[in-house]
Amino acid sequence: MQSAPLSRAEIDSFHQQGFLIVRGLADAALREAILAVGMQQLRDAVAPIEYEADTRYPGAPASRDATGGLTVRRLLKVYARDEAFRRWAHHPAVCERVKQLLDTPHIALTQAHHNSLMTKQPAFSSVTHWHRDIRYWNFEQNNLISVWLALGAETRDNGCLGFLPGSHRLTLDQDRFENRAFLRGDHPDNQPLLDSAIYPELAAGDVVFFHAETFHAAGWNRTAATKHSLVFGYHRQDNRPIAGTRSASEATVLID
Repeated sequence: MQSAPLSRAEIDSFHQQGFLIVRGLADAALREAILAVGMQQLRDAVAPIEYEADTRYPGAPASRDATGGLTVRRLLKVYARDEAFRRWAHHPAVCERVKQLLDTPHIALTQAHHNSLMTKQPAFSSVTHWHRDIRYWNFEQNNLISVWLALGAETRDNGCLGFLPGSHRLTLDQDRFENRAFLRGDHPDNQPLLDSAIYPELAAGDVVFFHAETFHAAGWNRTAATKHSLVFGYHRQDNRPIAGTRSASEATVLID
């Protein structure tokens, strides 16, 4: 597990691009422990679970009763499920880097958002269009970071994440969005932004740190194997969730 702190150049790149990839951050033993627990809970359908049919995204089954309707999209609330997930959530290799990126010695993990073992399965995976996570989150400040761990290879073929570099620094009019959440592909002002998209491929153990205002998307899984990823969201302890919103619906985990 890499313990060296981020360099000044890496921190500057994150703030400029809105995301940062650290290669080989998670060792094989911890990845295998996470996958073993996750695969067992997937086989046992341990709730809470989000199914592809619940999303209504392109490519998803129309309902849970349709063919492929019980295709799992993600295991929810994984922090509380098993020590293997918590070991990664608290690991210094993760948390010390998040502290650097948020410029604080005191961070917190939100259990209300992400906090998931993501799956992208071959037959009925859906497409997630360009969006910002902060559209669904409610905090005093929009300064949050997602930490995405690849538990296996992530490529264009199996639906890896794509990013719009620098998009976390943009303010966009609402008419450029569909349903207030997703960038419209037919809006001429969006085209230069969409043309800038990059899809960095990941190996098992690679980690992406990305800002909650960075636009990202993911495609279908066109391979024969399921893709698995683990994702948590972090914020400064002095950046509190807004009372009465979903962001305040689960206990915050303080990390010092």
